[in-house]
Amino acid sequence: MMTTNLLADPFAEPSLVDRATTEIRHAILSGQLRPGQAFSLRNLARQLGVSFIPVREALRGLEREGLVVIRPGRSTYVAPLSSDDLHSLCLLRRRIEPDLASSACLLISSDDLDERELRLESARHQRNQTQDRYEGHRELLGTLLGPAATTWDLRMLRMLWHATERYLRFGLDALDHGAGDPLRAAQLDLICAFRGRDPREAQAAMLRHVDWAERIAGHGITTPSSPDFPMEFTLLGGARAR
Repeated sequence: MMTTNLLADPFAEPSLVDRATTEIRHAILSGQLRPGQAFSLRNLARQLGVSFIPVREALRGLEREGLVVIRPGRSTYVAPLSSDDLHSLCLLRRRIEPDLASSACLLISSDDLDERELRLESARHQRNQTQDRYEGHRELLGTLLGPAATTWDLRMLRMLWHATERYLRFGLDALDHGAGDPLRAAQLDLICAFRGRDPREAQAAMLRHVDWAERIAGHGITTPSSPDFPMEFTLLGGARAR
């Protein structure tokens, strides 16, 4: 009887799916693949240098995250921006994050809070890539809520954070940043609330944060969708896909 060792090759299909997922998600969240833009799975596989199968699996995962729409037998396209979808995302976050915050503020270490604040200060004096900025924001939320969260909590929240981030990026880009960095200010507000070790204040601060995210992200919905233009985006490794 023939057996197959699925763990034998670290570069087997699961790794290719992860890579394709990361690259396509990055292109969508950064706005290189625009809301409503249709694209060919086979062309995308060629651009990423992988076979059709891992790209198909990656897109199925991204569909579950609300980032793409797959129409069987027809084209796949980037999910359009929708005020209803944004509200639904934030409604789910309000049901999860504030309650976790009320417990996590008593469990998180002062060292973790210090480290996160130092990272924010360091990023302020560096020309960080946009991708690093938003990854840092997701990491901050994960650090703050992690002490009280289960694996399933964090899995669900990461999906919600990625889906919200696409709106937030467009919304922040539409703002006048003459008065400062609104994302950094929102992050410092959360850290300050957790330092107080007051469950009610931490809960209120997290609710405030989600309200802020929905309000700012709402500005991005006015960005026009682009159903058809040549697909070209920069891979995380620096090469450009065409």
